[in-house]
Amino acid sequence: MSQSMRAIAVEEPGKGYRLVLSTVERPQPGPGEVLVQVAAAGINRADIAQALGGYPPPKGASPILGLEVSGHIVALGPQVEGWRIGDEVCALLAGGGYAEFAVVPVPCLLPVPQGVDLVAAAALPEVHFTVWTNLMDSARLDVGQSVLIHGGSSGIGTAAIQLCTARGHRVFATAGSADKCAACIGFGAERAINYRSEDFVAVVKEATEGRGVDVILDMVGGDYIERNFHALALNGRLVNIAFMAGAQANVNFGVMLMKRLSFMATTLRARSSEEKGRIGAALRAQVWPLIAAGKIRPVVDSVLPLSRAMEAHTRMASSAHIGKILLTTAD
Repeated sequence: MSQSMRAIAVEEPGKGYRLVLSTVERPQPGPGEVLVQVAAAGINRADIAQALGGYPPPKGASPILGLEVSGHIVALGPQVEGWRIGDEVCALLAGGGYAEFAVVPVPCLLPVPQGVDLVAAAALPEVHFTVWTNLMDSARLDVGQSVLIHGGSSGIGTAAIQLCTARGHRVFATAGSADKCAACIGFGAERAINYRSEDFVAVVKEATEGRGVDVILDMVGGDYIERNFHALALNGRLVNIAFMAGAQANVNFGVMLMKRLSFMATTLRARSSEEKGRIGAALRAQVWPLIAAGKIRPVVDSVLPLSRAMEAHTRMASSAHIGKILLTTAD
């Protein structure tokens, strides 16, 4: 078996970056790791940020782009238990996904859920790790509580809407077109709000008879921060996972004080494998059965070959997609 592999390299990192197919040395699994022959890799905005030069990988992580994959285990490192060569898996990575092979720490592995195609399984890890740790762990979304999901047609948004609906929560979502709003309704949102023509604060307030929602998941930031405060109920929680509209804003925090709100922000990539493993264990127990039962499905916008990674990034940057964009290693 050849010890080289095809992988995507970033040429001219920065505003004019290019993604090109290259040949690199195949990684080898160390203690507590497995080698996965990649069937598909998910595209994430973090990949674009890294290619632009603004989001370097954590220390020790592969410099190759890609935070999630699906595929088969083809080699086991020392001290690996509970997994076998040939197992179909999907995995969360700190880097290295845009390649034919990727090394994965065992805590970051999950089995491909029953009934899910191996390629489509690459759409599952990053969104569900992110949604679970932010909505359930950080924001403490409890039984019977309501939630507003910004970016409802994104990969994270489509997963969050489906999970919250399956768990019986009242779900609102924002999106930027009629088609995307219709998609959010299809995933289970009670009301989808077109942020280009509607005020999400007013819509949420009207729908909840002035109360507001208990939790908001936001990746916009900027002027959404204070607007989110107004859309939250007493003791509500706002959790930001990105600041696409800017990390700086002029905010009246008096609203937060008077409503006893909590405002938090989290990242996932740099967390330890052990911490990711705890999230993965919760997913396996709480979310994977819902996927196997057909109550949650991976939402795949498009699948492109590895050689067309630049095209995939262009599509993601345009925000034209609904759900996940995947790269496949198949010719």
